[in-house]
Amino acid sequence: MASRLFEPIEIGQLRLQNRIVIAPMCQYSAEDGKPGSWHLIHLGHLALSGAGLMFLEATAVVPEGRISPGDIGLWSDETEAALKHVLDCVRKESAMPIGVQLAHAGRKASVQPPWEGGQQLGLEEGGWDCVAPSPIPHADGERTPLALDAAGLERVRDAFVESAKRAARIGLDAVELHAAHGYLLHQFLSPLSNRREDAYGGSLENRMRYPLEVFDAVRAAFPADRPVGVRVSATDWAPGGWDLEQTIAFAKALEQRGCDFLDVSSGGLTPAQEIPVGPGYQVPLAEGVKRATAMPTIAVGLITDPQQAEEVVAGGKADMVALARGILYDPRWPWHAAAALGAEVQAPKQYWRSQPREYKRLFGTTSIEQRS
Repeated sequence: MASRLFEPIEIGQLRLQNRIVIAPMCQYSAEDGKPGSWHLIHLGHLALSGAGLMFLEATAVVPEGRISPGDIGLWSDETEAALKHVLDCVRKESAMPIGVQLAHAGRKASVQPPWEGGQQLGLEEGGWDCVAPSPIPHADGERTPLALDAAGLERVRDAFVESAKRAARIGLDAVELHAAHGYLLHQFLSPLSNRREDAYGGSLENRMRYPLEVFDAVRAAFPADRPVGVRVSATDWAPGGWDLEQTIAFAKALEQRGCDFLDVSSGGLTPAQEIPVGPGYQVPLAEGVKRATAMPTIAVGLITDPQQAEEVVAGGKADMVALARGILYDPRWPWHAAAALGAEVQAPKQYWRSQPREYKRLFGTTSIEQRS
Protein backbone atom coordinates (compact mmCIF):
# COMPACT_ATOMS: atom_id res chain seq x y z
CA MET A 1 0.00 0.00 0.00
CA ALA A 2 1.33 3.44 -0.94
CA SER A 3 2.31 5.77 1.87
CA ARG A 4 -0.15 8.57 2.59
CA LEU A 5 2.62 10.58 4.24
CA PHE A 6 4.39 10.80 0.89
CA GLU A 7 1.36 11.69 -1.18
CA PRO A 8 1.42 15.23 -2.63
CA ILE A 9 -0.95 17.81 -1.19
CA GLU A 10 -2.02 21.28 -2.23
CA ILE A 11 -2.26 24.17 0.23
CA GLY A 12 -4.18 26.74 -1.72
CA GLN A 13 -2.30 26.76 -5.01
CA LEU A 14 0.99 25.59 -3.50
CA ARG A 15 1.71 21.94 -4.29
CA LEU A 16 3.86 20.00 -1.82
CA GLN A 17 5.66 16.80 -2.80
CA ASN A 18 4.81 15.17 0.53
CA ARG A 19 3.12 15.93 3.84
CA ILE A 20 6.19 16.43 6.01
CA VAL A 21 6.62 20.00 7.23
CA ILE A 22 9.64 21.52 8.95
CA ALA A 23 8.19 23.61 11.76
CA PRO A 24 9.49 27.09 12.60
CA MET A 25 12.38 26.88 15.05
CA CYS A 26 13.96 29.99 16.56
CA GLN A 27 17.73 30.08 16.32
CA TYR A 28 18.34 33.24 18.41
CA SER A 29 21.37 33.95 16.22
CA ALA A 30 20.58 37.03 14.13
CA GLU A 31 22.17 40.46 14.45
CA ASP A 32 19.71 43.36 14.55
CA GLY A 33 17.12 41.15 12.89
CA LYS A 34 19.42 40.09 10.06
CA PRO A 35 20.13 36.39 9.46
CA GLY A 36 23.72 35.50 8.73
CA SER A 37 26.08 32.60 8.16
CA TRP A 38 24.46 30.39 10.80
CA HIS A 39 21.09 30.68 9.09
CA LEU A 40 22.61 29.91 5.71
CA ILE A 41 24.10 26.68 7.06
CA HIS A 42 21.01 25.80 9.12
CA LEU A 43 18.40 26.43 6.42
CA GLY A 44 20.55 25.02 3.65
CA HIS A 45 21.03 21.84 5.64
CA LEU A 46 17.30 21.38 6.25
CA ALA A 47 16.44 22.29 2.66
CA LEU A 48 18.19 19.07 1.57
CA SER A 49 16.07 16.94 3.90
CA GLY A 50 13.34 15.98 1.42
CA ALA A 51 10.48 17.50 3.45
CA GLY A 52 7.55 18.95 1.56
CA LEU A 53 7.66 22.44 3.12
CA MET A 54 9.92 24.40 5.46
CA PHE A 55 8.91 27.36 7.60
CA LEU A 56 11.42 29.95 8.70
CA GLU A 57 11.61 30.66 12.40
CA ALA A 58 9.35 33.23 14.06
CA THR A 59 10.17 36.39 12.14
CA ALA A 60 9.44 39.63 13.95
CA VAL A 61 7.42 42.34 12.21
CA VAL A 62 8.89 45.08 14.43
CA PRO A 63 12.08 45.16 16.53
CA GLU A 64 10.17 45.23 19.82
CA GLY A 65 8.23 42.16 18.65
CA ARG A 66 11.31 39.94 18.80
CA ILE A 67 11.36 37.19 21.40
CA SER A 68 15.06 37.81 21.94
CA PRO A 69 17.62 40.26 20.54
CA GLY A 70 18.82 37.40 18.33
CA ASP A 71 15.53 36.86 16.46
CA ILE A 72 15.34 37.45 12.73
CA GLY A 73 13.02 40.15 11.45
CA LEU A 74 11.44 41.44 8.28
CA TRP A 75 10.75 45.06 9.20
CA SER A 76 13.27 47.02 7.13
CA ASP A 77 15.14 47.11 3.86
CA GLU A 78 18.22 45.80 5.69
CA THR A 79 16.48 42.77 7.21
CA GLU A 80 14.75 42.06 3.89
CA ALA A 81 18.04 42.16 1.98
CA ALA A 82 19.78 39.89 4.49
CA LEU A 83 17.01 37.30 4.37
CA LYS A 84 16.87 37.48 0.57
CA HIS A 85 20.59 36.72 0.39
CA VAL A 86 20.21 33.61 2.56
CA LEU A 87 17.16 32.40 0.65
CA ASP A 88 18.77 33.00 -2.74
CA CYS A 89 21.71 30.81 -1.73
CA VAL A 90 19.45 28.04 -0.41
CA ARG A 91 17.26 28.09 -3.50
CA LYS A 92 20.20 27.55 -5.80
CA GLU A 93 20.48 24.04 -4.37
CA SER A 94 16.95 23.14 -3.27
CA ALA A 95 13.47 23.15 -4.79
CA MET A 96 11.76 22.91 -1.40
CA PRO A 97 8.99 25.50 -0.85
CA ILE A 98 9.80 27.88 1.99
CA GLY A 99 7.31 29.80 4.10
CA VAL A 100 7.75 32.41 6.79
CA GLN A 101 6.14 32.61 10.21
CA LEU A 102 5.36 36.27 10.88
CA ALA A 103 5.29 37.02 14.57
CA HIS A 104 5.09 39.54 17.38
CA ALA A 105 6.03 38.27 20.83
CA GLY A 106 3.96 40.81 22.78
CA ARG A 107 4.52 40.46 26.52
CA LYS A 108 6.88 37.49 25.97
CA ALA A 109 9.43 39.64 24.14
CA SER A 110 12.83 40.81 25.40
CA VAL A 111 14.20 37.56 26.80
CA GLN A 112 17.52 35.75 26.80
CA PRO A 113 18.09 32.83 24.43
CA PRO A 114 17.27 29.48 26.03
CA TRP A 115 20.92 28.48 26.48
CA GLU A 116 21.33 31.57 28.67
CA GLY A 117 18.25 30.81 30.77
CA GLY A 118 15.44 32.41 28.78
CA GLN A 119 14.67 35.01 31.46
CA GLN A 120 13.37 38.47 30.70
CA LEU A 121 16.18 40.91 29.93
CA GLY A 122 16.44 43.99 32.08
CA LEU A 123 16.47 47.36 30.37
CA GLU A 124 20.07 47.77 31.49
CA GLU A 125 20.91 44.46 29.77
CA GLY A 126 19.66 45.54 26.36
CA GLY A 127 16.02 44.57 26.92
CA TRP A 128 13.02 46.70 26.09
CA ASP A 129 9.50 47.42 27.28
CA CYS A 130 6.85 45.09 25.89
CA VAL A 131 3.29 45.58 24.66
CA ALA A 132 0.25 43.35 25.13
CA PRO A 133 -3.54 43.39 25.01
CA SER A 134 -3.65 44.15 28.73
CA PRO A 135 -1.10 45.26 31.36
CA ILE A 136 -0.59 41.75 32.73
CA PRO A 137 2.95 40.31 32.92
CA HIS A 138 3.58 36.82 31.56
CA ALA A 139 5.16 35.70 34.83
CA ASP A 140 5.62 37.02 38.34
CA GLY A 141 8.50 39.43 38.64
CA GLU A 142 8.48 40.49 34.99
CA ARG A 143 7.87 44.07 33.85
CA THR A 144 4.25 45.02 33.26
CA PRO A 145 3.63 45.36 29.52
CA LEU A 146 2.02 48.42 28.00
CA ALA A 147 -1.55 47.80 26.84
CA LEU A 148 -1.89 48.59 23.14
CA ASP A 149 -4.13 51.57 22.42
CA ALA A 150 -5.94 52.18 19.11
CA ALA A 151 -2.85 53.69 17.49
CA GLY A 152 -0.72 50.82 18.73
CA LEU A 153 -3.11 48.22 17.33
CA GLU A 154 -3.03 49.94 13.96
CA ARG A 155 0.76 50.22 14.03
CA VAL A 156 1.24 46.50 14.76
CA ARG A 157 -1.32 45.43 12.18
CA ASP A 158 0.36 47.60 9.55
CA ALA A 159 3.72 46.08 10.49
CA PHE A 160 2.36 42.59 9.77
CA VAL A 161 1.17 43.88 6.39
CA GLU A 162 4.50 45.44 5.48
CA SER A 163 6.36 42.27 6.49
CA ALA A 164 4.01 40.21 4.34
CA LYS A 165 4.76 42.47 1.38
CA ARG A 166 8.47 42.05 1.99
CA ALA A 167 8.00 38.27 2.19
CA ALA A 168 6.27 38.36 -1.18
CA ARG A 169 9.04 40.46 -2.74
CA ILE A 170 11.76 37.99 -1.76
CA GLY A 171 9.75 35.07 -3.11
CA LEU A 172 8.61 33.27 0.02
CA ASP A 173 6.01 30.66 -0.87
CA ALA A 174 3.68 30.97 2.13
CA VAL A 175 2.94 33.00 5.24
CA GLU A 176 2.02 31.56 8.62
CA LEU A 177 0.72 34.02 11.23
CA HIS A 178 1.95 33.12 14.69
CA ALA A 179 -1.11 33.08 16.97
CA ALA A 180 0.26 30.40 19.29
CA HIS A 181 2.65 29.81 22.21
CA GLY A 182 1.61 32.84 24.23
CA TYR A 183 2.73 35.47 21.74
CA LEU A 184 0.80 38.63 20.89
CA LEU A 185 -2.05 37.28 18.75
CA HIS A 186 -2.54 34.38 21.16
CA GLN A 187 -2.56 36.90 24.01
CA PHE A 188 -5.58 38.57 22.42
CA LEU A 189 -7.37 35.24 22.09
CA SER A 190 -6.94 33.96 25.64
CA PRO A 191 -9.10 35.32 28.48
CA LEU A 192 -6.11 34.78 30.80
CA SER A 193 -4.11 37.51 29.06
CA ASN A 194 -6.84 39.65 27.50
CA ARG A 195 -8.78 41.68 30.08
CA ARG A 196 -9.69 44.53 27.78
CA GLU A 197 -13.03 46.28 28.10
CA ASP A 198 -13.24 47.59 24.54
CA ALA A 199 -14.23 45.87 21.28
CA TYR A 200 -11.13 43.65 21.50
CA GLY A 201 -11.82 42.04 24.87
CA GLY A 202 -14.44 40.16 26.84
CA SER A 203 -16.51 37.89 24.62
CA LEU A 204 -15.01 35.27 22.33
CA GLU A 205 -16.08 37.33 19.33
CA ASN A 206 -14.25 40.36 20.70
CA ARG A 207 -11.09 38.43 21.64
CA MET A 208 -10.91 37.00 18.12
CA ARG A 209 -11.43 40.40 16.51
CA TYR A 210 -7.84 41.66 16.41
CA PRO A 211 -6.20 38.40 15.23
CA LEU A 212 -8.86 38.20 12.50
CA GLU A 213 -8.19 41.81 11.49
CA VAL A 214 -4.49 41.02 11.21
CA PHE A 215 -5.25 37.92 9.15
CA ASP A 216 -7.53 39.85 6.79
CA ALA A 217 -4.91 42.55 6.29
CA VAL A 218 -2.10 40.06 5.63
CA ARG A 219 -4.24 37.96 3.31
CA ALA A 220 -5.03 41.07 1.27
CA ALA A 221 -1.34 42.07 1.13
CA PHE A 222 0.16 38.69 0.20
CA PRO A 223 -0.26 37.38 -3.37
CA ALA A 224 -3.56 35.55 -3.80
CA ASP A 225 -1.87 32.54 -5.40
CA ARG A 226 0.29 31.93 -2.32
CA PRO A 227 -1.18 30.49 0.88
CA VAL A 228 -1.66 32.25 4.18
CA GLY A 229 -2.31 30.15 7.26
CA VAL A 230 -2.24 30.46 11.03
CA ARG A 231 -0.49 28.64 13.84
CA VAL A 232 -2.63 28.28 16.94
CA SER A 233 -2.28 26.95 20.43
CA ALA A 234 -5.47 24.90 20.63
CA THR A 235 -5.46 25.02 24.43
CA ASP A 236 -3.67 26.93 27.17
CA TRP A 237 -3.67 23.77 29.33
CA ALA A 238 -4.84 26.04 32.19
CA PRO A 239 -8.22 26.54 33.90
CA GLY A 240 -10.23 29.41 32.45
CA GLY A 241 -7.97 29.72 29.43
CA TRP A 242 -8.21 29.26 25.69
CA ASP A 243 -9.40 25.77 24.72
CA LEU A 244 -10.25 23.53 21.77
CA GLU A 245 -13.87 24.67 21.55
CA GLN A 246 -12.77 28.29 21.18
CA THR A 247 -10.04 27.23 18.75
CA ILE A 248 -12.63 25.59 16.52
CA ALA A 249 -14.72 28.78 16.53
CA PHE A 250 -11.60 30.74 15.57
CA ALA A 251 -10.75 28.20 12.87
CA LYS A 252 -14.22 28.48 11.33
CA ALA A 253 -13.94 32.27 11.27
CA LEU A 254 -10.54 32.00 9.59
CA GLU A 255 -11.88 29.52 7.05
CA GLN A 256 -14.63 31.93 6.07
CA ARG A 257 -11.95 34.56 5.43
CA GLY A 258 -9.93 32.38 3.08
CA CYS A 259 -7.38 30.87 5.44
CA ASP A 260 -5.45 28.14 3.61
CA PHE A 261 -4.24 25.98 6.51
CA LEU A 262 -4.09 25.71 10.29
CA ASP A 263 -0.98 24.58 12.15
CA VAL A 264 -2.18 23.18 15.49
CA SER A 265 0.09 23.39 18.54
CA SER A 266 -0.71 24.20 22.18
CA GLY A 267 0.40 25.95 25.36
CA GLY A 268 2.89 28.71 25.99
CA LEU A 269 0.57 31.36 27.39
CA THR A 270 1.04 30.90 31.13
CA PRO A 271 3.59 29.37 33.51
CA ALA A 272 0.58 27.74 35.24
CA GLN A 273 0.02 25.39 32.30
CA GLU A 274 -0.07 21.66 32.98
CA ILE A 275 0.73 19.82 29.76
CA PRO A 276 0.30 16.04 29.47
CA VAL A 277 3.42 15.63 27.34
CA GLY A 278 3.78 12.35 25.49
CA PRO A 279 4.16 11.00 21.94
CA GLY A 280 1.71 12.79 19.64
CA TYR A 281 0.04 14.53 22.57
CA GLN A 282 -1.22 17.39 20.37
CA VAL A 283 -2.59 15.22 17.56
CA PRO A 284 -6.13 15.04 19.07
CA LEU A 285 -6.21 18.84 18.96
CA ALA A 286 -5.38 18.89 15.26
CA GLU A 287 -7.93 16.16 14.69
CA GLY A 288 -10.59 18.23 16.43
CA VAL A 289 -9.91 21.17 14.12
CA LYS A 290 -9.77 18.96 11.03
CA ARG A 291 -13.14 17.39 11.78
CA ALA A 292 -14.77 20.80 12.26
CA THR A 293 -13.38 22.52 9.14
CA ALA A 294 -12.33 21.76 5.58
CA MET A 295 -8.95 23.48 5.94
CA PRO A 296 -5.76 21.44 5.66
CA THR A 297 -4.37 20.93 9.16
CA ILE A 298 -0.87 20.31 10.43
CA ALA A 299 -0.23 18.20 13.53
CA VAL A 300 2.94 18.81 15.52
CA GLY A 301 4.52 17.75 18.80
CA LEU A 302 6.56 14.62 19.60
CA ILE A 303 5.85 13.01 16.25
CA THR A 304 9.15 11.21 15.84
CA ASP A 305 8.53 7.80 14.25
CA PRO A 306 7.66 7.28 10.55
CA GLN A 307 4.90 4.78 11.32
CA GLN A 308 3.46 7.20 13.87
CA ALA A 309 3.45 10.01 11.28
CA GLU A 310 1.91 7.71 8.68
CA GLU A 311 -0.86 6.74 11.08
CA VAL A 312 -1.68 10.40 11.78
CA VAL A 313 -2.14 11.16 8.09
CA ALA A 314 -3.61 7.82 6.96
CA GLY A 315 -6.00 7.85 9.91
CA GLY A 316 -7.39 11.23 8.90
CA LYS A 317 -6.23 12.94 12.09
CA ALA A 318 -4.33 15.63 10.21
CA ASP A 319 -3.34 16.37 6.62
CA MET A 320 0.32 16.97 7.39
CA VAL A 321 2.79 16.43 10.22
CA ALA A 322 5.42 18.91 11.34
CA LEU A 323 8.74 18.15 12.97
CA ALA A 324 10.90 20.57 14.92
CA ARG A 325 13.40 19.20 17.45
CA GLY A 326 13.15 15.80 15.81
CA ILE A 327 14.43 17.05 12.48
CA LEU A 328 17.22 19.01 14.15
CA TYR A 329 18.33 15.74 15.70
CA ASP A 330 17.87 13.80 12.46
CA PRO A 331 18.02 16.21 9.49
CA ARG A 332 17.48 13.31 7.07
CA TRP A 333 14.29 12.15 8.82
CA PRO A 334 12.24 12.29 5.58
CA TRP A 335 14.79 10.02 3.88
CA HIS A 336 14.54 7.50 6.68
CA ALA A 337 10.75 7.76 6.74
CA ALA A 338 10.58 7.11 3.00
CA ALA A 339 12.77 4.04 3.41
CA ALA A 340 10.62 2.74 6.26
CA LEU A 341 7.35 3.34 4.40
CA GLY A 342 8.40 2.19 0.94
CA ALA A 343 8.17 5.65 -0.59
CA GLU A 344 10.37 7.98 -2.63
CA VAL A 345 11.86 11.26 -1.43
CA GLN A 346 13.63 14.11 -3.20
CA ALA A 347 17.36 14.32 -2.54
CA PRO A 348 20.23 16.21 -4.20
CA LYS A 349 22.01 14.25 -6.91
CA GLN A 350 25.30 14.68 -5.06
CA TYR A 351 23.88 12.39 -2.35
CA TRP A 352 22.21 9.74 -4.51
CA ARG A 353 25.11 7.34 -4.07
CA SER A 354 24.38 7.23 -0.34
CA GLN A 355 21.20 5.24 -1.01
CA PRO A 356 21.43 1.85 0.76
CA ARG A 357 21.58 -1.08 -1.63
CA GLU A 358 18.42 -2.67 -0.27
CA TYR A 359 16.29 0.24 -1.56
CA LYS A 360 15.93 0.03 -5.33
CA ARG A 361 14.41 3.50 -5.66
CA LEU A 362 14.41 5.73 -2.63
CA PHE A 363 15.48 9.06 -4.11
CA GLY A 364 13.32 10.85 -6.66
CA THR A 365 14.93 12.95 -9.36
CA THR A 366 12.88 16.15 -9.58
CA SER A 367 15.29 18.88 -10.64
CA ILE A 368 15.65 22.35 -9.22
CA GLU A 369 14.60 23.76 -12.59
CA GLN A 370 11.11 22.29 -12.11
CA ARG A 371 10.44 24.59 -9.17
CA SER A 372 7.39 26.75 -9.92
